[in-house]
Amino acid sequence: QVQLVESGGGLVQPGGSLRLSCAASGNIFLISTRGWYRQAPGKQREFVATINAVGRTNYADSVKGRFTISRDNAKNTMYLQMNNLKPTDTAVYYCNYVAVAGPDYWGQGTQVTVSS
Repeated sequence: QVQLVESGGGLVQPGGSLRLSCAASGNIFLISTRGWYRQAPGKQREFVATINAVGRTNYADSVKGRFTISRDNAKNTMYLQMNNLKPTDTAVYYCNYVAVAGPDYWGQGTQVTVSS
């Protein structure tokens, strides 16, 4: 079992920055990919960024150059640094761990609101 808890969301003005954290607990030794997804009201959950077991990162085109995904293995924590935020970034952000063998794991989400 893996449990994920997101934090760091909030209200920020356009152009501002936030750093989201995803704290993991449980058996995370067989996790192959970690990532961030977001869901705006009335829309499907969409891919934001992932980082694989060897540190390779991928980003959605909409956030490339503005967001950075990273992890701290010692703290069992994944981060999403979000810079130059736009109103279209407003969504609930979820962290996701993909296991080599087993189901995906999701956190409960943290709200990010970008508004002036």
